[in-house]
Amino acid sequence: MNRILVTGGVGYIGSHTVVELMQQGYDVVIVDNLSNSNIQVLDGIEAIVGRRPDFVNVDCCDYVALDNVFRTYTDIVGVIHFAASKAVGESVERPLLYYRNNTLSLITLLALMQEHKVNHLVFSSSCTVYGQPDPEHLPVDETAPRKKALSPYGNTKRINEDIICDQAHACPSLHATILRYFNPIGAHPSALIGELPNGVPNNLLPFVTQTAAGLRKELRVFGNDYNTPDGSCIRDYIYVVDLAKAHVKAIQRMLGGQAEEQVEIFNLGTGRGLSVLEIIRTFEQVTGRKLPYTIVGRREGDIEQVWADPRKANTVLGWSADTPIPEVLLSAWRWEKHLRNIED
Repeated sequence: MNRILVTGGVGYIGSHTVVELMQQGYDVVIVDNLSNSNIQVLDGIEAIVGRRPDFVNVDCCDYVALDNVFRTYTDIVGVIHFAASKAVGESVERPLLYYRNNTLSLITLLALMQEHKVNHLVFSSSCTVYGQPDPEHLPVDETAPRKKALSPYGNTKRINEDIICDQAHACPSLHATILRYFNPIGAHPSALIGELPNGVPNNLLPFVTQTAAGLRKELRVFGNDYNTPDGSCIRDYIYVVDLAKAHVKAIQRMLGGQAEEQVEIFNLGTGRGLSVLEIIRTFEQVTGRKLPYTIVGRREGDIEQVWADPRKANTVLGWSADTPIPEVLLSAWRWEKHLRNIED
């Protein structure tokens, strides 16, 4: 069976993608340095799938260590690259960390893929490459112009996309799929894996569920004076399991020789924008938990509103994100209750 190398595979999106890959019959080897993940996630993956993925503790910036992985697993036919630092706020405060981790890890990986003749890459990108789209480009399709990033994190995604395209031009055997995510939320329906932030969460949903669980006194909403219907930021929230399935589709498309271009780009979203306050209200409705929140100032690097036009992914990739938001929010709450041993 074909083996897929998944970098950052113990992380949030990576772990859900590993589950989907293994359930489709792929062998998986995960490399992860556990800088923003927990080794116990492997137990959750094993409990869901019934077998454990291979795991190697490697920093993708370490050429020799990553080279050893390719030398050990000579049956790798494709790579899904998640490993990256990903907090917008932290990237503003620590830009050099983000430029080093996020670009060097990709450069190292691409060099080793070329050396070991592994020719299929799925890259975890982000809608942040679009910056704040102009009104005529909302919803955002793949032809919308990329803009100057509002954070170093966003800029690393843009730079990495360019690196992939340049390497593909220089190396005709390389095929890559760039997946531009909108906002992943939720957890596996088993409640055995989910988002597991270290320290104070940077993403909305873990903050919501931790507040509902009593771990946080209140939720902070960054700004209520944006040019949106209720003043809070609007995002396209996509169920993480739906998102994970898109990676399997992308790998299958390349391995099956169906890719029409050497580098293909897809926006992954639902096509619907929801505000932060809408998410809070919907969570309260479906869980019966009241969420205390306070409005604070805008957060540097945040985009006012963005949501996807996912038609290309729907038609070309044969993928769609159609899990209802109430169900997605309930999955996040079940995961939080599982973590905290909370009984209803």
